[in-house]
Amino acid sequence: MRCIMPRGRRDPLPPDKRDERMTTRELEAGIHRDLSDRLTYAGYLRLDALLGAQQPLSDPPHHDEMLFIIQHQTSELWMKLIIHELDAARAHLREDRLEPCFKILARVKQVQLQLFNQWSVLETLTPSEYAQFRGVLGHASGFQSRQFRELEFLLGNKDAACLTVFEHDEPTWERLDRALNSPSIYDEFLRYLHRQGHPVPAERVERDWSENYEQHPGVVAVFKTVYEDTRRHWAAYDMCEKLVDVEENFQLWRFRHLKTVERVIGYKPGTGGSSGVAFLRKAMDFPLFPELSDLRTYLSIDH
Repeated sequence: MRCIMPRGRRDPLPPDKRDERMTTRELEAGIHRDLSDRLTYAGYLRLDALLGAQQPLSDPPHHDEMLFIIQHQTSELWMKLIIHELDAARAHLREDRLEPCFKILARVKQVQLQLFNQWSVLETLTPSEYAQFRGVLGHASGFQSRQFRELEFLLGNKDAACLTVFEHDEPTWERLDRALNSPSIYDEFLRYLHRQGHPVPAERVERDWSENYEQHPGVVAVFKTVYEDTRRHWAAYDMCEKLVDVEENFQLWRFRHLKTVERVIGYKPGTGGSSGVAFLRKAMDFPLFPELSDLRTYLSIDH
């Protein structure tokens, strides 16, 4: 059967030369070859340290423990980037620069999709395979992830009790305590709206930042005004929708986490001492930006 080239594409070689295709590619003369005393790809990325960080504890090393380690290490790297981006967005909001946040939150959304899709890789680990090395984890658990806790605080899910898990590590405890007592990205957005003249209630502009955010009808009214006149409030409206994206992806990640745990260990307790699936399910009931969901119930636009 003759191979038909897709429309708009041509074989790069003429018919009489197609049997002379190169099977190797010569290095171009301009490629740097002598890299002694120069910064290299491996040096810039510190690949020796990065690729040496996967140290299975099972003896002999279980084949699938490498997957388990890399799954969690790459998740930590992606969370580091999200924290980096959300910190930048908060800084922009404090300086009344809303537009730079749009690109930042668009990037955060894409990183969240990477984290969500990673669960499909871990789901290739079967219950019997995981059971063969789960014991080496001891009490180590994702609940002890400093970055995940910081990320939750940045998004507004505050719980001071979680800090007790980090009392053995003073630098980590201090970092999380600062995050706990700082405004979340949602808090900073509400403060921005207040400075722009929106009637955000005073008790949502200044409050105890270590406390969980509670829904306020006055904030619903502010967002209702924004959504009912998007031409006038386009920038604020766009920011609202990007925050909705972030929350939705965060909740989807939580759900996928729950289903992966359910698939791999069923309803066993977690290694960190939690009830496992039941504990993860409770976390899904907590809304990050409650008024952005509530306003949809009351929205009415007549044209």
